[in-house]
Amino acid sequence: MSASTEEQARPSVTVRPAGFFREQLAALKDLLGKPLTTYYLIIGCSSLLLALGLMMVLSASSIEALHKTGSPFSWFIKQSLSAALGLLVMYVCARLPRKFFRWAGYPLMALSILALVMVLFIGAEELGAQRWIYVGPFTLQPSEPAKLALALWGADLLGRRARQGRIEWRQLLIPLMPGVAVLAVMVMLGRDLGTTLVLLMIFLSLLWVVGAPIKMFGGILSLAVLAAVIMIIVEPYRMARVECFLDPWSDPQNCGYQAVQGQIAMGSGGWFGLGLGSSRAKWSWLPHGESDFIFAILGEELGLMGTLLVVALFGLLGYAGLRVAARVNDAFIRLAAAAIVAWIVGQAIVNMGAVLGVLPITGIPLPLVSYGGSSLLPTLAALGMLLSFAKREPGAREALAARGPGPAARALSWLGLGGTNRGRVRR
Repeated sequence: MSASTEEQARPSVTVRPAGFFREQLAALKDLLGKPLTTYYLIIGCSSLLLALGLMMVLSASSIEALHKTGSPFSWFIKQSLSAALGLLVMYVCARLPRKFFRWAGYPLMALSILALVMVLFIGAEELGAQRWIYVGPFTLQPSEPAKLALALWGADLLGRRARQGRIEWRQLLIPLMPGVAVLAVMVMLGRDLGTTLVLLMIFLSLLWVVGAPIKMFGGILSLAVLAAVIMIIVEPYRMARVECFLDPWSDPQNCGYQAVQGQIAMGSGGWFGLGLGSSRAKWSWLPHGESDFIFAILGEELGLMGTLLVVALFGLLGYAGLRVAARVNDAFIRLAAAAIVAWIVGQAIVNMGAVLGVLPITGIPLPLVSYGGSSLLPTLAALGMLLSFAKREPGAREALAARGPGPAARALSWLGLGGTNRGRVRR
């Protein structure tokens, strides 16, 4: 065979030059620089997490719902109704102005404190915590909207002082610390350590964004750790949880049962899972698989790839919220956006960490994924608020105006219930 024939027979190898990768990086940078990137990231990540959550609630709750209600779809229908109402709330919040959120924090904070006080007197106690109020067929958990209330109220308090240039650290905690303390005490009296931890994360995020000194963080964290230790010592079931967290396999049939079953479910999924609806743990093996431990069912049915997708979506959602805080020149928006990120992403980390066995079990849901309307509605309201803030990024309003009305606005105009401003002339 001649040399020319050998060269023709030899397979061709395409070598991408270094310039190709530079072009791709430039394209990615250009995409991230677009004014509506944050807006679409929030919509996309929220929609995917919500859709995935509904799918997993249907799968994880079907057996338990069939046993308790006679229909495998009863809890899924409730969650779907909560999601539909939450999407409406999210849409409304996305269209509300910044002034509304600054004003709404105060009455929402007062209502949250009132509801938490009511829980102590008329609330139902389950699994060692008094968190719920039963109103007919509905169950309310006032500690969930309290997270949104703290984020709005705290952001407005610190935002006003930052705008007026009056931040003095000796006076900074005078209005904020008592409000946080009241919320935390009410929640702790209901023996809900997980929600107390989330409130602390919101509080610390507000102080971090406003530029509080490190000494203040050290003092607050020391007090928080001391309070957590006291709460663990005085409640035997919390001490048992800590002991089982350190070694759940030492008592896999009692206090370590839920942690062990969650790890078995996660490990059974492998790379790509057993398939949707194929979970074995949901057959009364894993307690609260539709709520606190839905991440374990997800890992069992969708595998490592499914869990990594959820982690990536929460990471992108956190990036979008911090991007809003960085690109908008408004103290209230920066503080509120950072607080929402600390709340949603921080709560997701705590939930997933508990399922994986790297954090103690606290009993808080996975945002947008776990079953429960009390958690879903405030979360979607907060994401709608982030969408409203994302419209204030440089060039975002102009880009939205050039894009034209969305499908929801067009539907309202067809029904004669609204319209667009296009073609109107201001007089």
